[in-house]
Amino acid sequence: MKRIGFLSFGHWSPAPGSQVRSAADALHQSVELAVAAEDLGADGAYFRVHHFARQLASPFPLLAAVGARTTRIEIGTGVIDMRYENPLYMAEDAGAADLLSGGRLQLGISRGSPEQVIDGYRYFGHEPAPGESDADMARRHAARFLEVVEGEAFAEPSPSPMFPNPPGLLRVEPHSPGLRERIWWGAGTRATAEWTARQGMNLMSSTLLTEDTGVPFHELQAEQIQRFRDTWAGQGHGFEPRVSVSRAVFPLLTDLDRAYFGRDTHDTDQVGVLEGVRARFGKTYAGEPDQLVDQLAQDTAVAAADTLLLTVPTMLGVDYNAHVLDAVLTHVAPALGWR
Repeated sequence: MKRIGFLSFGHWSPAPGSQVRSAADALHQSVELAVAAEDLGADGAYFRVHHFARQLASPFPLLAAVGARTTRIEIGTGVIDMRYENPLYMAEDAGAADLLSGGRLQLGISRGSPEQVIDGYRYFGHEPAPGESDADMARRHAARFLEVVEGEAFAEPSPSPMFPNPPGLLRVEPHSPGLRERIWWGAGTRATAEWTARQGMNLMSSTLLTEDTGVPFHELQAEQIQRFRDTWAGQGHGFEPRVSVSRAVFPLLTDLDRAYFGRDTHDTDQVGVLEGVRARFGKTYAGEPDQLVDQLAQDTAVAAADTLLLTVPTMLGVDYNAHVLDAVLTHVAPALGWR
């Protein structure tokens, strides 16, 4: 494990006990948590993207703001739902955010998770083509986005432009060199992991797997990672891919920690049905630091990945989440080979 960051779902709610009571709170506190994480020595600040929900939605203003307030930490998403995206406009936003951050963007994209509304992408003006599923449309949008981010010139210049054009066809600007190699796909199955490798994207192994073979979550995820790497080896992409996994990890150091997570009921894998498909969710790790080291050392997917994203309880506020990150980085991560 080379890198550790956090993954925020960006929830807000005026419910009793919530420290994040509005959209403004969620955005400002996301920036502040990224700044705190960088100060603590963490490697990444990643944010979930959900539409029609009291959660973080349009990611690029937030990513740009984090980039302007930090200097070292990676800035990413986990993930952007490509069913909703205009690939060309997204490429402009991504290029700008990456340049503002000095090339620190790590952009996770995918088909997206279950929605708050029915076919929400239609409200954004996107319709699957005849015979195409919404997942197919997401992959089509992703393919075009990758071409444009690569710097493909495709637009016919006007014979009478407002400003002089460079010679030849034009590309979307701003273009950020190197961003193409920092695009990740969120994969929920082993087959999707193999597809991700063929497309030349890094692997963001999902917080849930939309298949269940009866083995523990971490073993199924480790198999997914191995299949990704085996497939990648024969593709000739020209760079080494990265792999991330996400885990909820809570060292119990204080009475407040124990009050929040000392009786966590999700200490085993959860299996259920999601959108008609049997799915497996990973467990929560909560315990004394020595216990967590022993448990995580047996997590084969954590061992196989180079990046661990810690899912944080956003609504408990910046100070508490910074405390959780510090506890993991200080008392757990070094024993697992970080730094």
